[in-house]
Amino acid sequence: MKLPGRDPIWAKLLIALGLVVVLVSGTAVAGVNLLNHRYTANINQKTLLGDSSRAGNADETRHSTVEGPLNFLLLGSDLRALDPEDGQRSDSIIILHIPATMDRAYLLSIPRDLRVPIPAFAATNFHGASHEKINGAFQYGGGGEGGVQLLAETLHNLLGIQFDGAAIVDFDGFKTAVDLLGGVDMCIDQKVTSIHLGWDEHGNYLSPADGGRPAVYEPGCQHLESWQALDLVRQRKSLANGDYDRQKNQQKFIRAMLNKAQEKDLTTNPIALDKFIRAIGQALTVDTNGVSLADLMFALRNVSPSNLIGLQVPSEPQDIGGISYVVALSEADGLYSAMRDDLLDSWAVENPTWVNHM
Repeated sequence: MKLPGRDPIWAKLLIALGLVVVLVSGTAVAGVNLLNHRYTANINQKTLLGDSSRAGNADETRHSTVEGPLNFLLLGSDLRALDPEDGQRSDSIIILHIPATMDRAYLLSIPRDLRVPIPAFAATNFHGASHEKINGAFQYGGGGEGGVQLLAETLHNLLGIQFDGAAIVDFDGFKTAVDLLGGVDMCIDQKVTSIHLGWDEHGNYLSPADGGRPAVYEPGCQHLESWQALDLVRQRKSLANGDYDRQKNQQKFIRAMLNKAQEKDLTTNPIALDKFIRAIGQALTVDTNGVSLADLMFALRNVSPSNLIGLQVPSEPQDIGGISYVVALSEADGLYSAMRDDLLDSWAVENPTWVNHM
């Protein structure tokens, strides 16, 4: 089932992360060369990082040992088909941090409305903005490669980190991947009522806004088909804490998808993983920063779904000049510092309020 309306943007991000971690989490060594070939042949590779936000030299193809800590930028873009003049926004932004121990992964969700300065971008004649929602960086960069580059530059200035790679993905890749997995098993903390998906009395699609009976997701652990998972983690208005709870659900979904991938032997069966890659490869656009997939897979072999930790930026919603922003709290500086210094383990223990239990 394909949901109506514009593509949910966060979904484009999630499958990018899913593919990365599925590929590197315990894949059979015998299948590395095959997967590396499939990856190169089937996934779009673009320059998504600029010189200042990129770790190392982009022109160098590295076949040496990959060492942590590592940071990857993962996002989805939003082409507003119903209002194309409004441009594109990066409505989902996650930084994947791999510590030097190379045995776990932190998922830091960046609020889409986080109030930040956005630097100038010569390629689009954008002169910069002292205060803007961070998801506007993608639009000001012209979308596509330029949009990701400006977003990466904005995050580089904010956090003081450089990125070892970046990825974006489209909706079809998400749905195809979850369908191949046979859906996901996910635990829901609170009742979620969809504002996007509903039916009329005959079981035909009818938006809740037009009087349709909305889809409802009750608390508890349950199996979700791809269209249900897509709808669930799209919701924020019916959640107690709005976008903060949506971020938690997105991170939970990532772990649920990776758990399902392990159950389906994608991480140990090269043939199954090969099918998975070919099915969604064209939906992905990546910048691997000159590192081969084989080297990355071997380096991250100890990262597993059970070792994923979700984080949120210490922040709060504020209305400033009639515009709704998310403003970082003072504790955010400690988070940014911990990421730069590879001390997220300690920061997470000391700041449990901003750690998501997945």
